[in-house]
Amino acid sequence: MILILQADTDKNGGDFRQLMDHLSNMKNIKTRIHDEVGAQQTLTEVYLVGDTATLQIEDMENLPCVERVVRVSEEYRVLGRHQDDNRPTHFEYNGVRFGQDNLNIFAGLCAVDNPQHVEMMMQALQERGLPCTRMGAYKPRTNPYSFQGHGKSCLTWVFELAGKFDIKVIAMEVTHDSHVREIHEALEVTGHPTGVLLQVGTRNTQNFELLKVIGREPDFPVLLKRGFGITLEESLNAAEYLASEGNRRVVFGLRGMKTNMGDPHRNFVDFSHVPVVKRLTRMPVCIDPSHSVGSRDETPCGILDVFHVTAQGVIAGANMILVDFHPVPGKALVDGPQALRMDELDYFLEDVRIAREAYEQRVALAAAHRKQQASAA
Repeated sequence: MILILQADTDKNGGDFRQLMDHLSNMKNIKTRIHDEVGAQQTLTEVYLVGDTATLQIEDMENLPCVERVVRVSEEYRVLGRHQDDNRPTHFEYNGVRFGQDNLNIFAGLCAVDNPQHVEMMMQALQERGLPCTRMGAYKPRTNPYSFQGHGKSCLTWVFELAGKFDIKVIAMEVTHDSHVREIHEALEVTGHPTGVLLQVGTRNTQNFELLKVIGREPDFPVLLKRGFGITLEESLNAAEYLASEGNRRVVFGLRGMKTNMGDPHRNFVDFSHVPVVKRLTRMPVCIDPSHSVGSRDETPCGILDVFHVTAQGVIAGANMILVDFHPVPGKALVDGPQALRMDELDYFLEDVRIAREAYEQRVALAAAHRKQQASAA
């Protein structure tokens, strides 16, 4: 059960103390407090864990400073959608809105290589009004002899370039809590010219100790990629690990499943789960067409498989696209064969616009149908 308190409740005030005293005297009930700090107000939620089945919603709503009560009806207690649950399905970070009702494009380098290529990418994004990118500093690889990323040595100049080109958020994978500290330090040294969306890759989806550390991280939102060999339920529970530790600013990423049934693609594309995740949870959903397809193959109609797969995800309602671009794919240090070229950026953006418009038309059609059905009833 979740108690949603009145906006800007004073936790030093008498009403709050009276509420917590009452809850502390309830048998077999433990409490956990979470604050959602917004630009204009702070919302406090009190999670009741334990024997809550006997608690009556009306009784709990009459407690001091309680605005409304949500009874948890799904396994995903914090991030899930529950009955009569109108908690927000979005969050804002560094001026960028991440929600189930909009779409952000994170085009960029899978792995940072040199300042020239990073600058070319960021300048192209700025010219097109795109405030987000992907830049991999830490690269976990299957082969231990493959390039593992420049690590902390590239962070300061990547962040400085982001500030130069007004990039608001960089999606950057981390594999260890030391990486989070290094990002903090580099942002501090450079004066916080940008923001970072911590990315948990598919290999670390069930690295529960890492999830706990990142979940206790108050400054950065998280993009959690689905595990490539586990069920959707297991991956959603991994996201719940983050939220249970306090970080509810989570975007769920679909990146394809590891199975030969997906051949000739690199992974079996799982973008049909976009609406499923949005139905089960309040998380925005990201698609990663580059790592799902893993090639530049095209169909007889002349459209790249990456474009087809992107459109499938967007038409299904995806809220974020993580896609590989590179100024010189032949010189990319990681995944060059699947990277899109800079001269394809406008083409890609226009194709995405067409797909997003189709999704919005489908939403409008569904709304009209529901209205017609209601009138007939």
